[in-house]
Amino acid sequence: MATQFRRERHSVTDLKIHLVCVTKYRKSVFTAKSLGVIEKSFGEVSEKMDFKVLEFNGESNHVHALIEFPPKLSVSQIVNALKGVSSRRYGQAGYTKPHKEALWSPSYFAISVGGAPLEVLKEYIRNQEKPS
Repeated sequence: MATQFRRERHSVTDLKIHLVCVTKYRKSVFTAKSLGVIEKSFGEVSEKMDFKVLEFNGESNHVHALIEFPPKLSVSQIVNALKGVSSRRYGQAGYTKPHKEALWSPSYFAISVGGAPLEVLKEYIRNQEKPS
């Protein structure tokens, strides 16, 4: 499968992260149905902010998302918007949060994914022709 690059006025990028968000106190609160509320809210946020949720899934106390995003957005901007909106929608749908108003733990895990392995990139950079 060929890589799909994001093409904008001044950049061509392929920025992807694997994001993991955990519930407050790691409480098991999600069901298949309530995860649907979270996934739908992630989709709404991604449309508004111009990024893509390429894959989504979760367990009873955390969710995983594969996200492709433009360089104008930071990971923390994306995470804050996803957590804020999904927590609000989760409560509006009548589900009980693990702690008063908080659905999510304030922390998260994000790692960049895709592309060539680091050693391949290092070798490519080392082998560039230096001007004389």
